[in-house]
Amino acid sequence: MTMTTPLFESSIKSLPLLGRGKVRDNYAVGDDKMLIVTTDRLSAFDVILPDPIPGKGEVLTAVANFWFGKLAGIIPNQLTGIDPETVVAPDEREQVRGRAIVVKRLKPLPIEAVVRGYLIGSGWKDYQATGKVCGIPLPVGLSMAQQLPQPLFTPSTKAEIGTHDENIDFATVEKTIGAGLAAQVRDAAIRLYKQAADYARTRGIIIADTKFEFGLDAAGKLYLIDEVLTPDSSRFWPADTYKVGESPASFDKQFVRDYLETLDWNKQAPGPKLPPEILEKTSAKYREALVRLTT
Repeated sequence: MTMTTPLFESSIKSLPLLGRGKVRDNYAVGDDKMLIVTTDRLSAFDVILPDPIPGKGEVLTAVANFWFGKLAGIIPNQLTGIDPETVVAPDEREQVRGRAIVVKRLKPLPIEAVVRGYLIGSGWKDYQATGKVCGIPLPVGLSMAQQLPQPLFTPSTKAEIGTHDENIDFATVEKTIGAGLAAQVRDAAIRLYKQAADYARTRGIIIADTKFEFGLDAAGKLYLIDEVLTPDSSRFWPADTYKVGESPASFDKQFVRDYLETLDWNKQAPGPKLPPEILEKTSAKYREALVRLTT
C-alpha cells in the first residue's frame, strides 16, 4: 500500500457535505448514494485527537472492504461498487484515492451492535462489579481477557461526537426498533462476529470484540453499513502472545489509549498532541493488522 499525505479533514467542494463523524466525512452523491471519505483522524475516549495517523484511512478502508466482501453471504451491505474517483472533480481525486467508498444511502439504526467474545475493557469492569456484562449473568471465576462461553450481544446507544455511548439491554433495543428487527440485528451481529473471528484466528489474530452498524432501505431491508471489523471498531489481539489474566497487546487504537492514560489529561476536548514515535507505532500497528488479515 502506498502511503499518501495524511488527511485530517477532506474538502470536497463538488458534492454536498452531509456531515463529519469522528473519522469519516460524508457527502451526498445524488439522492440515493453517499461518498464516505475515511480520514486519518483518530478519536480516543470520544475525543478527536489533533494529529492524524499516517495511512490510517487507507488501512481502515482496505480492511472494511475486505470484510464486506468476505461476509456478504450473511447480510447485504452498503457497497455500490462505484469508483469514488468518478464522483468527484478531477482535482479532488487525490483526497478519495484508496480511502473512500460510494455507498447506498440507508437509514441508520439508532444503536451500536456490539459483540463481545472476550472479557476485557468495560465488560471486565462490569463483570468485576456485578458478575454480569451489560446485565447478562456470567459464570463466576472468569479472568480478565478470558474467552466467554458464547459471544455476547451487548448493544449501546449511538452517542453524538464528544459524548459517550451507553450500554443498553436487549429489551431497550426491542422498544427502540421493534422486537423483530432487534432479533434480526442481534442474530446477524453474532453470525458476523463468529465467522470473522474464526477466520482471523487462522491469521494469528483474536477479535476480542467489535461493533457493527446496520441500516434500512426504503423497503425495510436490513444492511450492514459504516465500517466493519476494522482496528477502530474492534479489539484485535495477536494470538501468539495472548494469555488469560493479562491485558493483551493490540493492533488497534488501544495502543494510543494506553499512552494517553499515562498523561495528566481529563479526557475532555481538546485532546493532547501525540509524539512522532506514537504516531509511527500506531500507524505500523494498523498496517500490520491489514497485512495479517489480507495476505
